[in-house]
Amino acid sequence: MSQVSRRDFVKTAAAGLALGGCSTTGAGADRETHRPPNLVFVFPDEFRRQAIGCMGEDPVITPNLDRFASEGVVFTHAVSNRPVCSPYRASLLTGKYPFSTGVTTNCYDETVPYNVFLRESERCISDVLHDRGYCCGYIGKWHLEAPREPHLYSRGKGGVWDEYTPPGPRRHGFEFWHSYGCHDDHLHPHYWIGDAPRDKETTFDEWSPRHEASTAIEFIRNRDERPFALFVSMNPPHMPFHMVPDEYVDRYGDKTCEDLLTRPNVDLNTKPGQIAKRWAKHYFAAVTGVDEQFGRILQCLKDEGLENDTIVVFTSDHGEMMGSQGLMYKSVWYEESLGVPFLIRWPGRMRPGRDDLLLGVPDVMPTLLGLMGLGKEIPAAVEGTNYAPLLLGMGGKRPSSALYLLHDPATPDAGARGIRTSRYTYVIERRTGGGERFLYDNEKDPYQRTNKAGSDPALEKELQAELARWLELTRDPWRNTLA
Repeated sequence: MSQVSRRDFVKTAAAGLALGGCSTTGAGADRETHRPPNLVFVFPDEFRRQAIGCMGEDPVITPNLDRFASEGVVFTHAVSNRPVCSPYRASLLTGKYPFSTGVTTNCYDETVPYNVFLRESERCISDVLHDRGYCCGYIGKWHLEAPREPHLYSRGKGGVWDEYTPPGPRRHGFEFWHSYGCHDDHLHPHYWIGDAPRDKETTFDEWSPRHEASTAIEFIRNRDERPFALFVSMNPPHMPFHMVPDEYVDRYGDKTCEDLLTRPNVDLNTKPGQIAKRWAKHYFAAVTGVDEQFGRILQCLKDEGLENDTIVVFTSDHGEMMGSQGLMYKSVWYEESLGVPFLIRWPGRMRPGRDDLLLGVPDVMPTLLGLMGLGKEIPAAVEGTNYAPLLLGMGGKRPSSALYLLHDPATPDAGARGIRTSRYTYVIERRTGGGERFLYDNEKDPYQRTNKAGSDPALEKELQAELARWLELTRDPWRNTLA
């Protein structure tokens, strides 16, 4: 692997986006009066909804996100329907739920027998935009490839997670490519750049969000005359939590884990709780670092005179428990895992404010196409809903619930299904030897400390009927065995 300095990289990018992207005409390119909007979509990994200062929950330092939130729409009830990396990404790009994409769990060597990967045949948002003349770019973590021979079992203990995506249809219209599969060395990230072959990945000695923000800035500065759609997938604040520059850790001073993990449902007396106790400051430090890098991208849009012409989204693939309920990481139905930030700004077109719309991941693709004037181009196979009219102040029907799903193709009869309504979370969990039901009144019990299952049969019957509707809609294998 080659090591490339920041200076050499910038020279290469500025010379004409020789990274495998769009031709260069510079910042002074002429623009049409009614030019289609650009799109910048930034989604760090494992960044929970509560970890933005303006939400008033976690004691985090996020000045750029706080300012951005005041300028756009903040969805306070956005959810990650299958809160883990690969299923989110497949649903984001296709507008379809996991059983339709086939990506019901993460892509890595153990799921290869179940064909867990993004199909070439899918029509993604990037395919639509590319075909309508957009320059589409992807930077950062992809995590939608199944490892392939001869590399499938070549990297030893821990399994094979990373995988090369060759140029062509597997990149789904992304012509600017600065990406990797799944690799968690945040301080020494590697990327396949442009048309580089599998054995020519490039490693940078730089914190990955900083490098990716710089790459995004070079992409924007060196754009051509076409509208662009840029997706920036930062890995932090995803574990390993210690891989964050000290400058961000230092901003939290001498704060203890008790100062940072202030949610009443945090239990540090478990093994996961002890992990949270050790890494809370580093997790929030990475949140602050991501905030700073996002701010750099926003400043670039301002400097280039693109603020009013660009739809900007900040969101995440799922949350992070960080000791809440005595748990770590994601996949579960609790708000710290299920809830994701979703902030969107389009100056002059969207009125800033907060909205409790139960936005699911498959809704994002059709909504963005609707906002970009391409509602008629939404593929017929899309299962999400186009909420662009709501965002543009034209009203429309709102969802009564959002789906929650936990599925492992190796154990299809186990797992969990549930829904999140504006007030309740209702989940049916199945496991070997039994199962359990969970019901939380998020209005009276926002930290989900009391399971009310069994206390209100009429309510549960209503919620189960709503869940059954979702299982039928998504062709879930559980749909005939829900009772």
